[in-house]
Amino acid sequence: MLNLVLPETERFPVDVEKLLYEVSRQRYPEDPVLKVAGDDIPGFEGGLFPIGTPRRGWAVAYNSAIKSPGRRRFTLAHEAGHYFLHRPLLGPEGIRCGQAAVVRGEGLDIEKEADRFAACLLMPLDDFRKQLSAKEKPDIGKLTECADRYGVSLIALVLRWLEYTERRSMIVVSRDGYARWARSSEAAFKSKRYIKTSGEPYEIPAGAVAAGEPPFELDGQAVEHPAGVWFDEPVEEISIFSEIYEESTITLLHFGDAKPRWALSEGAGLPDVIDGWAGRR
Repeated sequence: MLNLVLPETERFPVDVEKLLYEVSRQRYPEDPVLKVAGDDIPGFEGGLFPIGTPRRGWAVAYNSAIKSPGRRRFTLAHEAGHYFLHRPLLGPEGIRCGQAAVVRGEGLDIEKEADRFAACLLMPLDDFRKQLSAKEKPDIGKLTECADRYGVSLIALVLRWLEYTERRSMIVVSRDGYARWARSSEAAFKSKRYIKTSGEPYEIPAGAVAAGEPPFELDGQAVEHPAGVWFDEPVEEISIFSEIYEESTITLLHFGDAKPRWALSEGAGLPDVIDGWAGRR
């Protein structure tokens, strides 16, 4: 619909607030979105709340403490997913969404669905594949260019790219020398290139750029590591320090083009390897 009604120059980034107002009032005039605003929501990224008793509409809120415009846009898109998909399932208190739900799609099925909705709305694959092919190995410049195009955070952009890339790549988000969470592309996972963060804390390897004290001298630069640093094969590391994302380090790992030495059996799903251990330390 957006491809049809918007000219190319206005297609991206998506104006989620405008879309919420206009589409909700056209499609659901008896149950529209009446308010979109920032609010002080400690511990939460955003929420969807009913207005009035009986209900006469909805309010979409995002945490006003969020500094990144990209994170705010993704939060609004996530809450839009709850509005369009889950209104009948919500109680009188509505729903509040934490960072794990909005940024990583963890938690209840409806959180994963809302995250999926947000990614599809903001970064549709028909356009994304034109910007980054499934075989391309992007550097930080290309990834940042795409993130700017869609008006999203670098993390959201990389997670979306990992969904369709044919490359063996993964993202690792760390702080204080330990991985908070990680996610691999399907090709990387099938070749045993993943990091489990649901058990013991995973310490970033000593030889990695991400193990150093930020700001990194090689911040944003591709660094080739020999086998034995991250995994038992050579890997290219790109690490950047982000003050906006809770002063964390965002690392992208690119592995070689070698075919996986083993593969999951047909029909086997990918386990959730992003169960962060935040709060355990």
